[in-house]
Amino acid sequence: MRLNIDRRWLTVILLTLVSVACTTAAGGVAEDVAGARDLAMAAPETVGVSSARLERLDAGMQRFIEQGRLAGVHTMMARHGKIVHSSIAGAKDIESGALLTDDAIYRIFSMSKPITGVAMMMLYEEGKWRLNDPVTKFIPEFENLQVYAGDGQNGEPVLEDANRSITMRELMTHSSGLAYGLGNGNAVDRMYRETRVLDSSKTLQQMIDTLATLPLLYQPGERWFYSIAVDVQGYLVEKISGQPFDQFLEERIFEPLGMVDTAFFVPAEKLDRLALTHGEDEEGALVLPEQRGDATRRPAGPSGGGGLYSTTMDYVRFTQMVLNGGELDGARLLSPRSIEMMRTNHLSEQALSTMGPGSGFGLDFGVVMDPAAAGEPYSTGAFRWGGAAGTWFWIDPVEDFVFVGMIQHRGRAVGDVQGQSRNLAYQAILE
Repeated sequence: MRLNIDRRWLTVILLTLVSVACTTAAGGVAEDVAGARDLAMAAPETVGVSSARLERLDAGMQRFIEQGRLAGVHTMMARHGKIVHSSIAGAKDIESGALLTDDAIYRIFSMSKPITGVAMMMLYEEGKWRLNDPVTKFIPEFENLQVYAGDGQNGEPVLEDANRSITMRELMTHSSGLAYGLGNGNAVDRMYRETRVLDSSKTLQQMIDTLATLPLLYQPGERWFYSIAVDVQGYLVEKISGQPFDQFLEERIFEPLGMVDTAFFVPAEKLDRLALTHGEDEEGALVLPEQRGDATRRPAGPSGGGGLYSTTMDYVRFTQMVLNGGELDGARLLSPRSIEMMRTNHLSEQALSTMGPGSGFGLDFGVVMDPAAAGEPYSTGAFRWGGAAGTWFWIDPVEDFVFVGMIQHRGRAVGDVQGQSRNLAYQAILE
């Protein structure tokens, strides 16, 4: 028997079936009809992004190459688990002129930090530590640390006792009192450089032993100060898990996520894929600096704060796992609640006052608390970070998308390309 169904009702039925088929993704955004957040390429319009407006993003990145401000740039954007933009322009280095490719390898420096944070939270989920634990529970060498309290009459550092131990939370939010050795404005940074506390030829235990002899820059919890804390977390992953830090990352994060080109060194057979870091002269023209170190050498002390190499696609896979609430392609690293904890501001009001406008800090992620105050188009609750050679990313749970940008550059162009990418990515999202 043939059924006669009004087309209007047929449309309602079909829409209902589609609605039932769609599940809710991390961040509360409905997945596409196919349901898979598998990072497959998709037409932008299928996930509410404008193809025409994405052309502005392509053109904007290309202009940096045409103007001679960057050697090369690769940007990638995924929404609702589908890649809708991947744009490559320029060269791996201006000396050889070899074109940048989609499998180029980059030194990601501080974009290593969120990966180390995920490793820490995996151990947190196993009940190995808690946020308010004193760090001395795991690093007894940090008992009796002193704190820099200014300079004496003859320029010598004046020290006082620490009020208490650093907590694990403070270690993961750069509010521990540790310094980094990057600046010239304080005596503690100078001590870090003089003692070569960050030295990949030394083991992580040697790093800890050196740090134990140095004062904190301020009392634990008093302020936010970008620091060596995530390198200390790499040591903690090693000590708490009983497994070498680099091996833990390889077996527990990189292999499950299919991050096939992410490591603390570049194998010799992949060296031709390495993009080189450029600088700028006084006029802003590109300069290819002398490359330091041997990228193929496996470090004695793998830096959880800045030692990793990766590719654009590998890092997109990592960020999509985070956006998904800790899972990608059936590999679950963390629970959604643990991811939520990582992207929530953990700084006290006192420490928060030392951050930039509209910004907070979660567990190894920078957090956008007030986009208007920050002067950026992020959604409230977006989280992000970047690396010393200009690499950058952000994750937006509200709009359900991730963005990764890879360059190898030190200079004024870094802030410009990152800022422009944000404007041009968000203006392409229409639904």
